Amino acid sequence: MKKELIRLENVSKSYDGELILDDLSLTIHENEFVTLLGPSGCGKTTTLRIIGGFETPDKGRVIFDGEDITSLAPNKRQLNTVFQKYALFTHMDVAENIAFGLKIKNKPQDYIEDRINYALKLVNLSGYEHRMPGSLSGGQQQRVAIARAIVNEPKVLLLDEPLGALDLKLRQDMQYELIRLKEELGITFIYVTHDQEEALTMSDHIVVMNQGYIQQEGSPEDIYNEPENAFVADFIGDSNIIKATMVRDELVNILDTDFICVDKGFGENTPVDVVIRPEDVELVERGEGTLPGRVSHVIFKGVHYEMEVQAGGYAWLVHSTRLYETGKEVDIKVDPFNIQVMNKPESEDEEVLSVDD
Repeated sequence: MKKELIRLENVSKSYDGELILDDLSLTIHENEFVTLLGPSGCGKTTTLRIIGGFETPDKGRVIFDGEDITSLAPNKRQLNTVFQKYALFTHMDVAENIAFGLKIKNKPQDYIEDRINYALKLVNLSGYEHRMPGSLSGGQQQRVAIARAIVNEPKVLLLDEPLGALDLKLRQDMQYELIRLKEELGITFIYVTHDQEEALTMSDHIVVMNQGYIQQEGSPEDIYNEPENAFVADFIGDSNIIKATMVRDELVNILDTDFICVDKGFGENTPVDVVIRPEDVELVERGEGTLPGRVSHVIFKGVHYEMEVQAGGYAWLVHSTRLYETGKEVDIKVDPFNIQVMNKPESEDEEVLSVDD
């Protein structure tokens, strides 16, 4: 089992009377890639800034490697941060920016040059040593900021949406490079994003946040396949989220139609929500499935067709490699293992607009 590295204990934070973090507790282990995921204003960046020492919690403690660092200054912590803003020194060239932290630590010049070359190669900027930040694109400046943090080999690297300025191809390349870097150097990454695809691609552990507290945390597979509430299901990937009734164990009524499922323990005739991923909705010929419907819209997405199917008074989202033309009469069929039953939300924060009324 991996060693615990960071622990947030009952952390709360308010700004101007508005509660941003509400009694949040979180444990992060060594050499994990942890992503704080959620919409704008959910508290993920505030959490990152508290870990980094740029904010002090109103309540609670930050424990790092067994020591209380709640009041410790950022430059005294064994971590580096890559912000949304590049924060490069405009009067220094690229190499000088990258070398800044190493020079403060009085590292030998040969070592500094080796680390600069390594970092530039990693972020695909070899040959840019003597370029000034003002001559670089936004994406190039962000890569320099990442390189500057990497060369210091911190125990923890904090990243606040660092890839947002990059084009899609380079963004994808950098995702895999960050994963490789974590494995090579044994650095713990704490990554903030609102991009669920980015979170699923890179993370060992995802923390889904909303309204200042944690909705769910776990592996990407657990978060995607076993969402604990409608908010998580809707935020992580496309979903069909529908109000339903748990008739009894292993039988749920969706849109006045009984579907066999594998869930138990919800009681009898209990209101629930169900989540069915678009790729798990199977379209079959009329009479061969469970719920009759009609294809109302089709978009070609390259690897699959995205179809909207009107069935039971609900617009089902369906992803399939098989095309069903608009207007086609079909039946919907779902494997029992692909029906995820959830308790009704206990608070408004757990609800999503896509839940069918």
